[in-house]
Amino acid sequence: MKKAIIFSLAFLMVFAALSSCRGRARVEEVTPPPPPPEVEEQPEVEKVEEPVIVKEPELTEEEIFMSKTLEEINLEAPLQMIHFDYDKYFIRDDAKFVLEANADWLKKYDAIVILIEGHCDERGTEEYNLALGEKRAKSTLDYLASLGISADRIRTISYGKSVPLDPEHNEISWQKNRRAQFLIIRK
Repeated sequence: MKKAIIFSLAFLMVFAALSSCRGRARVEEVTPPPPPPEVEEQPEVEKVEEPVIVKEPELTEEEIFMSKTLEEINLEAPLQMIHFDYDKYFIRDDAKFVLEANADWLKKYDAIVILIEGHCDERGTEEYNLALGEKRAKSTLDYLASLGISADRIRTISYGKSVPLDPEHNEISWQKNRRAQFLIIRK
C-alpha cells in the first residue's frame, strides 16, 4: 500500500508539473498573424479621355448691352421720362433726380446717342404745343449737358400734343402727357 501511495503521489506530482508547463506554454504561445487578404486581380480598364469642355467667356455688362438691338434697349427703357407743370418747360425738382440717374447711365455708355421727345397735353393750339414741346426737350438737353453729357450725343424733337401717353381728357391724363421722353437712336 505504501507503494500505491507513493505511486499516486508521484503521479500527482508529474500531473501537476505537466499542468503548470501547459499553462506557461499557453502564455508564451504567440498567435500567428492572419494571412494577408487575397488580392483579386483587377481587370485592366481602358482609359477614356474626357472631351474638353470649352467654357464660353462671360460677357461684361457693356458687351451684353451692345449685343442688344435698339428696339430691345428701348423696350427696357433704361432712361426714364420726366414731367412738366402746365404751360411750363423748366425742370422740376423731382425731375432733377431722374435726369441725374439718366446722366449716370449715359456716362456709362458713352457712345449712345439719344433723342429727347418734347410732349404736351391736348390743351392749346397745335403750333403753341409744338413750340412748348421744343422748349421742354431743349431744357432737358441743357440740364443733361450741365451734368456732363455732350450735346453732340443728344437730338431733340417736339411732338406737341400729337402723341399722348394717356388719351383720356382729364387732369391726371394731362399730367402724364406733359413730358420729355427718351429714345436711344444709336449705340
